[in-house]
Formats: sequence, structure tokens, C-alpha cells
Amino acid sequence: MNIFDPFGPANTFWSLFGYAPLSSGAQFIGDTETAVAHPVDRQRVEEAEEAFEKRTAARLEERFVSTGSQQWLSQRFDAGDDTQCFKIFIPSSYCGQPLPLIVMLHGAQQDPDDFAAGTGMNDVAEDEGYIVVYPEQSESANPLRCWNWFRPANQTREYGETATIAALTRHVMETYNVDGARVYVAGMSAGGAMAVNLAVTHPELYAAAAIHSGIAFGVADEQLSALCAMNDGKGKIRLPELFPEGQTQRTVPLIVFHGDADDTVHPRNGDQIVAMNQMLYGDVGCDEPADSMRIDPEATLHAYTRRVFRDQRGALVGEQWLIHGLDHAWSGGHPDGTYTDLRGPSATREIVRFFRQVSP
Repeated sequence: MNIFDPFGPANTFWSLFGYAPLSSGAQFIGDTETAVAHPVDRQRVEEAEEAFEKRTAARLEERFVSTGSQQWLSQRFDAGDDTQCFKIFIPSSYCGQPLPLIVMLHGAQQDPDDFAAGTGMNDVAEDEGYIVVYPEQSESANPLRCWNWFRPANQTREYGETATIAALTRHVMETYNVDGARVYVAGMSAGGAMAVNLAVTHPELYAAAAIHSGIAFGVADEQLSALCAMNDGKGKIRLPELFPEGQTQRTVPLIVFHGDADDTVHPRNGDQIVAMNQMLYGDVGCDEPADSMRIDPEATLHAYTRRVFRDQRGALVGEQWLIHGLDHAWSGGHPDGTYTDLRGPSATREIVRFFRQVSP
């Protein structure tokens, strides 16, 4: 059985920027953008967080100490005029001690339950002691629940979906006891592109990021340029000016996964993400890294090539995994979720391993 049949390649392709296939290119290009990005009212967010914390802190602590069992909870967070729904996984080991946090951003036509089932991240988080939060894109923001990664408002710190997800991250950090030095973001497809946006615009918040089948920052600013970037991986990277001249800017370490048989997001997009991060680091050479290897497992599994990037001091700053024969799917994912391929190396376990290695 073809695991991609429930959605079809064409629907997958168009859904990355939130539109079903239309009868003509003119209709697609001429589609009017109706979603309006609202600034996040920081004062309102802080007041809401403080009130929520006072109401629930004692109850949460009592519950987690007394049950000693993992939790899979549905919650809501108000950020300015927006309400962000999300699900959160709490491992059974949590008794109020500081734990690391992973923010998981689903792809188009997915939701937190689907993404959690397909990636198996909750199982790994239970083993390793991580809190995991899954923001959910609403159908009102996008009919196919796709993060609108290409819109200029969502490529900034102060507005749109990027600011809302960052505010949600801080909300979870304050509601639960999260280790602020070990906060990470990961995403698949449109969620991977949004994870790139967060890593670039909020480098002080996320210690590292994982991008699976995603797209580099700034290669698109509307639907047509998004289509072109997805199709050929040749979009022009446009990085923002985040800090005044002379002020140090932190760069987020990235682990990047892509299938070389991906016909939805061209594999060159993975190369572009690596090039983008090299531009941000500045002191990382663009030559082929010395520690690069190809692994050819048994015939029933996908082979892969892994490249490891280090800065001039030898510190790990990135990894790139090219999975040979993998289509637009989470490598090593579980068939209970959509867009997964069990035959690849486990992206989930490699992501957690990478996060652990680059942590301070």
C-alpha cells in the first residue's frame, strides 16, 4: 500500500502553503491573502500567564508528584487577539524538576495527535525525560492547517505566527519547570519551514532546531515564490537584520533531514538550509566537511549520507542527513501517522541525540 495515497502528491505539494490545487495558475497567483497578522500584546500575555500560573501551579505540582504517570493534555493559550491550541506531553519522570522542552511543529494536513503518532517523539521523550509541546494550526488561519511560513509577517519577531509560537514557548516554560538553556524546536515540511523562521528570529530562545523536509529562511514572500522555492530549491535566502551593528548575534545549531526522492519539497532546499546557517555562523567553511559518511544498511532500509559541521573551534554546529530513496516523509516514522517512512533511520532519536550534544 502506498502510504501517500490518503492525500496524494499534488495535494501535499499545494498544501505546504495552504491551498488546494486550483484550475489555473492565474487563480493561484491572484488569490487574495485574507489572514491578518496581529502583534502580540506582551503586557496582556504576561498578565494572562501570571494569572494562569497562580491558579494552576499548586494543582499541577500536586498532580504530577502524586500520579507519577505521563500526561497527554489539550490546552489553549491566549496571545493578544489570538488563541493558540496545543497539546503537551509530560513524561512520567516529571516531579517539578527542570526538564528540557521540545516544540514540535506539524506539517500541512496534520494535527498534534497525528504528528506525535508518526514521529514517535512522545515515546522518546518518555525515555529521555523531555516535555514536548505541539502547537496546532487552525483551519481558520489556513484551510489545510498549514503554517504560513512564507508570509513576511511570519518571518519577524513581533508579528504573526512566529511571535505567537515563541510566546507559547515562554508560556509553557513558565507554567512548567523547564530548563531555559535546553529549549528546542523541530518541524516537518511547512512546520520545518516555520521552525527555521523561529531559529532565525528567536536565537536567544531556542538552543537548537531540527528541520525535516523544510525550506530556508526568506526564500519566499508570497504564494508564487513559495511554489518556486519548493519546486526547485533555488530561492534567494534573505536574512533579517536582527541586531544593531557591532552587537553579537547567536546562531542556532541545526540538524537537517531531507529525502533525495522528495518530489514535494526539492532536496536542494536541505542544502539551502545548511548554506543559510553557514552564512549566519560566518566562521564555518563552505568546503565539504571532513567528517562525512555514507551508510548502506540492509536492502530493506534506506541508505543515507550524513555530514557533520563544526566551527573553527571544533564545536558541533550542524548536521545534514540525506536519506536516499526517501520521499516527502518523516524518516523512521511510525505508520500510525501520515507522511512517514519506517525504512529510514530514526530522525526522532537522532534529533534528540543532536539536541543533547549541542546543549551547554
